[in-house]
Amino acid sequence: MQLDGRLSRMLHLLIHMDRAKGPVTSTDAAEMLHTNPVVVRRTMAGLRDAGLVRSVKGHAGGWTLLKPLDSVTMLDVYHAVGEPRIFAIGLADPAPDCLVEQAVNASMTHALKKAEAMLIAQLGDITLAEIARDFEQRLSGHATQGEFSDAGSMVASP
Repeated sequence: MQLDGRLSRMLHLLIHMDRAKGPVTSTDAAEMLHTNPVVVRRTMAGLRDAGLVRSVKGHAGGWTLLKPLDSVTMLDVYHAVGEPRIFAIGLADPAPDCLVEQAVNASMTHALKKAEAMLIAQLGDITLAEIARDFEQRLSGHATQGEFSDAGSMVASP
């Protein structure tokens, strides 16, 4: 089963966008994320609809942040990318005749709902600014390496 990386990719991109000197084009974002610009535009549309980013068309256009990183949580981005399924675990038969399987389903459903609620709460507690500070600490430990040039533009890591 393939994992849904939209949340992770958009968190990554938003932090890059915060450090960019100007708008980030869908092409630049796609190169960084190793995907297609159409995929970036489609995914970013959800962030635009949520009021997190805006897009400007044309020669000097691209995507820019509308909010500071300290006012955006992982939960905000999770909602904006369409609330992807959190767990790959599921029920073998959602409407079984077997009483044992009914008991298993009830127990699993309860456990999964509880775990999902805890994870959702945690996503709401983490701002993108906190993630960016972690990045800054990691960058300071690798002063000669990193994902940004001194000018703050996006560049590939060595």
